[in-house]
Amino acid sequence: MAMRALIADDQPDVIEALRLLLKPEGYQIETANSPASVLDNLATGEFDVLLMDLNYARDTTSGQEGLDLLRSVRQLDRELPVVVMTAWGSVPLAVEAMRDGAQDFVEKPWDNSQLLSTVRRQIDRRAAAQEELREAVTTQQALLPKRIPQIPGCEISVAWSPLGQVGGDYLDLIPLGERSVGIAVGDVSGKGVPAALLMSNVQAAVRALAPETSGTRDLTGKLNRILCANTAANKFVTLFYGTIEGRKLTYTNAGHNPPLLVRADGEQVLLERGGALLGVFPDWVYEQGEIALRPGDRLVLFSDGITDAENARGEAFGEERLFRMVALNRTLDADTLRKKVIAAVADFSGGTLLDDATLVVIAIK
Repeated sequence: MAMRALIADDQPDVIEALRLLLKPEGYQIETANSPASVLDNLATGEFDVLLMDLNYARDTTSGQEGLDLLRSVRQLDRELPVVVMTAWGSVPLAVEAMRDGAQDFVEKPWDNSQLLSTVRRQIDRRAAAQEELREAVTTQQALLPKRIPQIPGCEISVAWSPLGQVGGDYLDLIPLGERSVGIAVGDVSGKGVPAALLMSNVQAAVRALAPETSGTRDLTGKLNRILCANTAANKFVTLFYGTIEGRKLTYTNAGHNPPLLVRADGEQVLLERGGALLGVFPDWVYEQGEIALRPGDRLVLFSDGITDAENARGEAFGEERLFRMVALNRTLDADTLRKKVIAAVADFSGGTLLDDATLVVIAIK
């Protein structure tokens, strides 16, 4: 299939020269002679590469108009390969263009073979990145719980929504016996594929440790030492890991948003006991909490994608609003309560989340 190239320049002879160069190489060409025309083309069509001038009629030497356009292009499409051109090339301008999202930089007049090589290289890089993303999506989807474990006396409902195609939120429900389940909710630093890869490593480690460890404190400590030894210094993980067995919840909270337990009478209990986030302090000694579960209780676990959702005024949904909503609706079954919370967050934020979002609601019967 022909590659679609958008050429943006206000000089007709430059556009024609690029058309004559690229068309025999199998490119389908569209052209634009102004920043506004570039944005119109990108809003209505899909392209494999944008080859754009940095100087237009309003400002023919500084490149500022082109840099402003480049920032607007990135708001429309973060992944589109962009190769910028200018006859007034300079190292500072090239550095600024690359910082603002250009993948490569060529000066006019260009060398035909070099320009063709540059365009092809950027298209190939994007194709490789898209394939990597597809594999990451497949892997992450495969790691999500295939079904909700059923244990006596509990009804569990979950929602997991990455900000992009993959995310760094961690959700797992691990069957530990006929009357016991492990519950893990966490958040790894960063976003996109790197965060998803770290999340998958955390999940693999938790699944391996869960059947072998005697308590949540033991599992969290071992996982922390693994992460400290095998991840970069700027990477970390927050994790709430708990086990429900019968009417008892045992848990360790490693720096994660404290889950909320709402009693049938409206009493609210935050599950905070545990310690520091994972992957930073290798010798940290974690604590373990235990709490009795009673009929009518509602347990809500979440990531900060829920509470950080913002409205048009920049106000966060917040833990206080979430907790109040759960308390007021504590008689609802788990699935209905989960749907009500998600709908409220979507309505509050206009459907736009700032981060990956995870929500687990457990109703004790």
